[in-house]
Order: sequence, then C-alpha cells, then structure tokens
Amino acid sequence: MKRNLQIKELFLKNFDKPVTELKFKNLYELIVCVMLSAQCTDKRVNLITPDLFKAYPDIKSLANANLASLKSYIQSCSFFNNKAQNLIKMAKAVCENFDGEIPLNEKDLKSLAGVGQKTAHVVLIEWCGANFMAVDTHVFRVSHRLNLSKAKTPEATEEDLTRIFKDNLNYLHQAMVLFGRYTCKAKKPLCKECFLNHLCTSKDKEI
Repeated sequence: MKRNLQIKELFLKNFDKPVTELKFKNLYELIVCVMLSAQCTDKRVNLITPDLFKAYPDIKSLANANLASLKSYIQSCSFFNNKAQNLIKMAKAVCENFDGEIPLNEKDLKSLAGVGQKTAHVVLIEWCGANFMAVDTHVFRVSHRLNLSKAKTPEATEEDLTRIFKDNLNYLHQAMVLFGRYTCKAKKPLCKECFLNHLCTSKDKEI
C-alpha cells in the first residue's frame, strides 16, 4: 500500500538510525535496563541504574544479590517487587544454563524470567541490530493512530507492522518509540508539527 510505504520512508528519513535512550555499557546492563523499563520511563531507569550497576556490576553478582537489597536500589521503578525477583531469577538462569553468557536468540532469551517477546526483541534490536519489531505503549498507540494496525494485542500489532514494513524494523521500532514519546503523545499530541500530519486520519488528531 502506497500510504504505508510513505509512512515508512518518512520515519526512516526523520529519524536517522535512532537508538534507545536507555544508558548501558554492555549486554548485561542492556538486558537489566530493558527489564526495568517495562511500564516505566527510560528517564527513571537511567536515574536508577548507575548505583544499581555499582552494586551489581555483572551477571554473577546479580545472581547472588540479596532480594531486599536489590529492591532498595530499584524501589522508585514501577512493579519493583516483581522486577527484583525476576532480575535475580534471570541472572541465575544465565549463570546456570548459559555459562554466564546472556544468550542472543529469541527462544533462549524468552526462557529467562521476566523476559517476554518485547524485551527479547528490544535486546536483539539494540545489541545486534536484528530485524525485529517490538511493540511498547508508544508503538502500539502510534500504529493504531496511523491505521497501520487494528490488532487488540501488542503481539498481533507486531505481526501487522512486521508484515507491512518488512525490513529496517530495528530503526522503525525505535523511530516509532521516539515519535510516540515526543510528538504523537498520548495526551496533547503535537499534530501541528508532525511530519505525518498529512497521512493521519486519527480521531485523536488535534486540528
């Protein structure tokens, strides 16, 4: 469909090879950041992680973490109780099942506690540049407003976007995240300055 192709081209043109706003130095830090970022802002995660990574600098130290101590580092993050438990379980599984090396394929990543499809895809997108789409709240909102998907779930929305866009999915995912975060916001979207205004027929559109 011509319109979908135009949307794809405009995303790639307006966001030049975008990357996540999460701050990390290695694969271990990336997976922890992505797990923490579920239903939490990247800004908040970036405030939490410097002290967290000083206390637990690698997967082994996280696997041996005391649960109460770990919670104290991430308590300003949403769902910190669950996330703390999952982080320790994830780290233990990496140490026991993968010789301390975080796996870089979707199936093995999804075998880890707290790592669903979206988290696995984001890790593979950011670390490997994998041709995957990941659907968070921003991507879900943007794709529905732009009528790229009518699917009810993030997984089904991901299938729609993957089928429509086919390639450059890693960049398109991140472009849609940033676009949803700063332009096509949930409340008061900045429609007047939007580069997709002429292609958008959303009922949320601010004229």
